[in-house]
This record gives sequence, structure tokens and C-alpha cells, in this order.
Amino acid sequence: MKLPIAIIIMTRNEEKNIESCLRSVQGFADEVFVIDSHSTDRTVELARSFGAVVFENEWVNYATQFNWALSHVPIRSSWVMRLDADEHLTPELRQELVDVLPRLDNDVTGISIKRRVYFMHRWIKHGGYYPIWLLRIWKRGCGHCEVRWMDEHIDLTCGRSISLKHDIVEENAKNLHWWIGKHNDYATREVIDLLNPRYHFFDYAAIPGSLYGTQHQRIRWFKEHVYIHLPLFVRPAFYFMYRYFIRLGFLDGTEGLMWHFLQGFWYRFLVDAKIFEIYRKAGYGRERIRQFLRDEYHITI
Repeated sequence: MKLPIAIIIMTRNEEKNIESCLRSVQGFADEVFVIDSHSTDRTVELARSFGAVVFENEWVNYATQFNWALSHVPIRSSWVMRLDADEHLTPELRQELVDVLPRLDNDVTGISIKRRVYFMHRWIKHGGYYPIWLLRIWKRGCGHCEVRWMDEHIDLTCGRSISLKHDIVEENAKNLHWWIGKHNDYATREVIDLLNPRYHFFDYAAIPGSLYGTQHQRIRWFKEHVYIHLPLFVRPAFYFMYRYFIRLGFLDGTEGLMWHFLQGFWYRFLVDAKIFEIYRKAGYGRERIRQFLRDEYHITI
């Protein structure tokens, strides 16, 4: 049974992941759109072989790319779903959507789903990584991607949301060398978001952080009101200890140790190192920092 859902997937060189992603929605979604950023591998070929409609657009950041898709892709379906190329729907989630979607109240315009993260074939259950709740399905016209360089979420602009029982699975088939490179890029984007409250590079139309809001609003509140005010290089250590010891990340075994250390300490230490480099080489002036990011990181903000 096909549901009136248009699935939008962002890709660039995702031939190792795209088949699993598209197979999980084959025969399920009425429309599947792939927005590709000039892949040089077989991503586009594979996407079309699964019946996806492919559009090409130059990459700036995730939010810009996704909102471009919402504005330019000819979506006919009543609902829209955001899905990453390294994610797939579980059979249980597919069935739950088949059962639930046709019977929703009229004022329900958004659906939040749990994401289950795998690293080196191991489910990362601890350290606060499960469940991660994400608003991934919304009525067409009732949502857009908030404009941020990192940690972007779907902003529901009307109605209310519900939560489902079953999961989306994130399991990237690429190797650790690729993972390190991706997170190096993420670190630069994270720097921009961490510096923005002080330097106002952008007037973000973002979902506000709230201590009493949704899961990601609480996380954002903590980042904006606590984390960014801690000393450079100290806060990654605190963050890792919180994830690994207090939130029991050590229960995820050897793979969990690698995940929690790399994602919880190394990545955030790298963010602080980049901020340190910016201050050391560009000083604290807004325009000099913008120039540095443009010249050294090739990012125009």
C-alpha cells in the first residue's frame, strides 16, 4: 500500500548507502525525490533505478538544500518526509505508518520518530543517543527546515505533532576515514553556530531552545545557556564524561568507546581548536572572522 508521502533525500556520493535507504521506502511512498549535489559515483544511477526522481542543485548547507527542495520540487503528496541517505525505515515503522497515517486527526500536522544510530554495526543504545526524537514527517505546507549551519531541525509552522513507536535506523556503510572527514566539515559548521550568538553573522529563524520544550529544544537550551559559556577545551572533557560515564555510554562496548570518544570528545575538541585558531589568527572582530572563514575555510557568511 502506497501512502501519500513525498520522501526527500539529500545526496552526494552515497552509492554505498542509497540502495538500503531507497529499498526501505520502495512500494511505500507515493513520491521519492533525491536532491543530488553533483555526485561523481553511481548515486544518481542507483536512485533512478529505484524510481526516484533526481534533481541537481549546488550544495551550500543542509538547511539551504532542503528548503530549496521544498520550493522547487513538484510535490503532489499530502505529507512530506525527510530521510537521510544513510537512514532506512524499519519494517515495523512502515507498518505503523500504514496503520496510523490514514486515521490521524485533522489538527495533526507533524510526526516525530525515534532514530536508532549504529556505529561499526553496533547499536549505540547508551550515552543519551537513544532514543533521539526527530520531527521527520509533516503535512505539505506546514513545515520547513530551520536555517542553521548545523543541528538543523524541521520547524512545524501549524498544527500539532504526535510520536510513533518504531524507529528510523541510521547506519552509514562508509569507513572511518570518511567519518573523520565528514566530522571535520561538521566541526567548521558547528563553529559558525557557536560563534553566531556573539557575532550575529546570521539572523537565524530557528526553533528556540527551551528547558521545558521538546528533546532537541532542551539540548539547544543547554548548549546556548551552559555549554558555550564553558572554557575552551574543558567543555569537551565534561561532555565526554557526561555521555560515557553518567549516561552509561561504556555499556556500548568497544564500538561504543570509539563512538563516544570520537563524537563526544574528539569532535567537540576539534570545534574548540578551530575556534582557538580563528581567535589566534583573526582576532575577535566580526569582519576579520568572516574574512578568515572565507579565505581559510572557503565559507562565505
